[in-house]
Amino acid sequence: MLRIEGINNGIVIDHIKAGRAMDIYQYLQLEKYDCSVAIIKNAKSNKSGKKDIIKIEDSPNLEIDIDILGVLDPNITVNYIKNAEIVQKRHPKLPEKVTNIIRCKNPRCITSEERQIPHIFKLTNPEKNLYRCIYCEQKYKRP
Repeated sequence: MLRIEGINNGIVIDHIKAGRAMDIYQYLQLEKYDCSVAIIKNAKSNKSGKKDIIKIEDSPNLEIDIDILGVLDPNITVNYIKNAEIVQKRHPKLPEKVTNIIRCKNPRCITSEERQIPHIFKLTNPEKNLYRCIYCEQKYKRP
């Protein structure tokens, strides 16, 4: 059995949908930080069968907008670790509007023709985590 050690100080992003950890890694631009990062893919989960986990150790300059991460995966949990103990556990609240986080896939949308126009999505159904493009009403479908 693979054993992944805990961290002493840092952030653990847990309950990421299996296969989505790299999307969050890229969004957070973790390659730019001088800290240890562990990505665990397809870890066993009692809730969902499999999950991904990102562990970021000694990351004092890392700012995470948890609510924006919720757009990418609304079921995540962000744990803040100090002295090997969880000192804070946060869950995302979906923001009403997001800009340039997700992209409109509609080829007829103005954002496909005019590259400088920002991709803006509005939360239209919080129960279903459904966002729509403000320009063309295209649904955002989470991969």
